[in-house]
Amino acid sequence: MADGVDPKANGTKGYAIILGAKVNGEIPSLSLQYRLDAALDYAQQYPHVYLILSGGQGAGEHISEAEAMKRFLIENGIQEERLFLEDMSTSTYENLLYSIEKIPDSIEEITIITSDYHLARAKNIAESLGLQTDVVAAKTPKIVELKLRTRERLALIKTVIVGK
Repeated sequence: MADGVDPKANGTKGYAIILGAKVNGEIPSLSLQYRLDAALDYAQQYPHVYLILSGGQGAGEHISEAEAMKRFLIENGIQEERLFLEDMSTSTYENLLYSIEKIPDSIEEITIITSDYHLARAKNIAESLGLQTDVVAAKTPKIVELKLRTRERLALIKTVIVGK
């Protein structure tokens, strides 16, 4: 999982996919907030990069994860014209698969923005879909770090075996 945090994004890729996480009603969970904080910093640093906000609506969520991300980014000064919503996905594989549909066919390289523990699997899936990646690593909330890292190790093994 430690290999997931490289190569670090430097604004050379025109599109970045922000992977969703739980929304509590209409409020981003701490995991999603950390991803949004990292995405906002990146978007401000590289104003030419378009952002694909990826995440559907699950149980207990009054809006999609993509919509929660859109609201936060717009409230913090990111122009709506830079944002593309992918609001149907329910897994990391679907996040990436459906997000690819939002970018031009000629694009083969993207930036992935997600939690640090999640990057290795996300990169593996993106590669299986024909994309080269660099990354922006968001920190993991300490309160759920052990649980998430344990679950992610199992998910990474599944991804390597099954491919998604």
